[in-house]
Amino acid sequence: MVISINEYSDVPIYLQIRNQIVMGISSGELSAGEQLPTVRALSMEIGINTMTVSKAYQILKSEGYILTDRKNGARVRMEIDQSGHLSSRNKDELRRIVSEAKISGVKKDDFDKMIEEMWGE
Repeated sequence: MVISINEYSDVPIYLQIRNQIVMGISSGELSAGEQLPTVRALSMEIGINTMTVSKAYQILKSEGYILTDRKNGARVRMEIDQSGHLSSRNKDELRRIVSEAKISGVKKDDFDKMIEEMWGE
């Protein structure tokens, strides 16, 4: 999986990394048990500080997406909690996206189609 960073984005780099890894897991591009690059390797590949990658990995670990240990590095968890519920943080983010779509004049049917396309990816 190739992680690309937009240095001009308002989204902090560690969140860009986190988000791309979550999307990679969701799409199947990253499979259960798959080894992720080491913090040092990913930071060198992207050209950023190791602490930034470390922060992204710490968040992913706390959210239950990856496992880390000093000997084996970071891996995608074999089983990710599938509670069927969104976190309050994700609900807030979804509410923001829906609000922006409404303000922008996106029709609900068009929004639903976008979700269906993304869900099927």
